[in-house]
Amino acid sequence: MLVRANVNGEWRTADVWAGASLLHMLREHLGLPGSKNACEQGECGSCSIWLDGELVCACLVLAGQAHEREVRTVEALSARETLHPVQEAFLEVGAVQCGFCTPGLIVAVADLLMLDPSPDEPAVREALSGNLCRCTGYQKILDAVRLAAERMRAR
Repeated sequence: MLVRANVNGEWRTADVWAGASLLHMLREHLGLPGSKNACEQGECGSCSIWLDGELVCACLVLAGQAHEREVRTVEALSARETLHPVQEAFLEVGAVQCGFCTPGLIVAVADLLMLDPSPDEPAVREALSGNLCRCTGYQKILDAVRLAAERMRAR
């Protein structure tokens, strides 16, 4: 089946199997490897993207459901060689270890800070509750959220 979607600001078309996930389409047909395939059950958040502005797990969305809709991935956050403030904060505080969960966490944090530029810690923890990380212990991730929020408010 042909799926046409506005992906990161550009209309793209992919010929995919009717049962293919949006994650599969993004990674295998459109060459966007940022969203990771970890659990395929919507439990880990590694494949978090925006579909029409709503944060979703791409592994739980059929590719056909994205037809004629807007899809934004982690790749949309950086402009050429300039990183998004969330990406910069993750690097600066060392919230990136193996990196597998990082794209999903960055998308979730960017989404949170768009909705609430000054989240308290319980709000941050709730926003990240759908993302699993096995390496960092989360403290550095929380530090990155605070730093990114401060920098984004100062803009």
